Amino acid sequence: MAFAGLKKQINKANQYMTEKMGGAEGTKLDVDFVDMERKTDVTVELVEELQMKTKEFLQPNPTARAKMAAVKGISKLSGQAKASTYPQPEGVLGDCMLLYGKKMGEDSIFAQALIEMGEAMKQMADVKYSLDDNIKQNFLEPLHHLQTKDLKEVMHHRKKLQGRRLDFDCKRRRQAKDDEIRQAEEKFAESLHLAQMGMFNLLENDNEVEQVAQLATFSEALLEYHQQCTEVLKVLTETLLEKKDEAASRPKLEFVPKTLADLNVEGLPLDHMNGGNFFPHGASRSGSPVPSENKRSQLELFPAGNPPTSTNVSPLPSPSKSPARTPMPKQPCCTALYDFEPENPGELGFKENDTITLIQKIDENWFEGSVNGRTGYFPVSYVQVIQPLP
Repeated sequence: MAFAGLKKQINKANQYMTEKMGGAEGTKLDVDFVDMERKTDVTVELVEELQMKTKEFLQPNPTARAKMAAVKGISKLSGQAKASTYPQPEGVLGDCMLLYGKKMGEDSIFAQALIEMGEAMKQMADVKYSLDDNIKQNFLEPLHHLQTKDLKEVMHHRKKLQGRRLDFDCKRRRQAKDDEIRQAEEKFAESLHLAQMGMFNLLENDNEVEQVAQLATFSEALLEYHQQCTEVLKVLTETLLEKKDEAASRPKLEFVPKTLADLNVEGLPLDHMNGGNFFPHGASRSGSPVPSENKRSQLELFPAGNPPTSTNVSPLPSPSKSPARTPMPKQPCCTALYDFEPENPGELGFKENDTITLIQKIDENWFEGSVNGRTGYFPVSYVQVIQPLP
């Protein structure tokens, strides 16, 4: 039996290579069979892709999905049933709001609003978990059953049909014994019948009715999920609007900042200012008056204390007062808040903290100005006006 099986495999391989390389023609199947094969192949791809995309739709975070798969695999190896729950983003956000709402204290209306919204987000996370369970049970599980049972059986019959067709064509081409050809033909006919019936049952109308019903169940689950979320959000919005009115009606509190004296902080005494060297003008450390510079110079030049007077010497002319400077009018200018790289002809590029002379305002979004001998246009939002245009 082992040798007969090996010989059969060699015959099939030989026939396959002869058809591919040598141009030999095998037994042709009819157009209806080829069309059913095409539809079956599309169904196989559809079921595989639909399951994967539905799981991504329900659990969009790939990192969380990978972590759950790793935990599931480790639990299988260790023999311990350990299930991990997908962290719904609504629940994660709700936990954050609840945590900081409680930290702020419930005397704050904003903290109360955070807690209200956090609880609503947690409710929507629970609704999402119900949606996941509903779709997994009524949509994904039937698809998985179709993939592992019906489709697997149909593909098995098609693979077996291909092998028996090659064996039949090989024996007929080599003009084997009539009994061998007849036996190969019977097996070929049997596999052809099973493959046709399997594909027909897969594609028949009754099966389509069941598949459409599964899609309708999916749609109903989504509708129910969004309706429940809508109800939660309606109640939440009404509550938050009430909190807003309550906050607006609260009287404004006046706040007076405390000084160091209110905090009983003692300052330095007056005689410790300037390192202890503070003296009134005109007094020495010992308290005696300090002579002025003019008086000291007279004592040194004229010991008697009185300088000589002369009627022939005219007094020096008093210096003339210089005219007061007229202040230069300030030019309209602005300071660059950020770097600006021109992208179009006529735009003016500059760096942060550059001072730009304003020429005119083009519109509410653009100025015309000059910097470093260059003139062009630049956005208003990139600068802070120091001296506005007249």
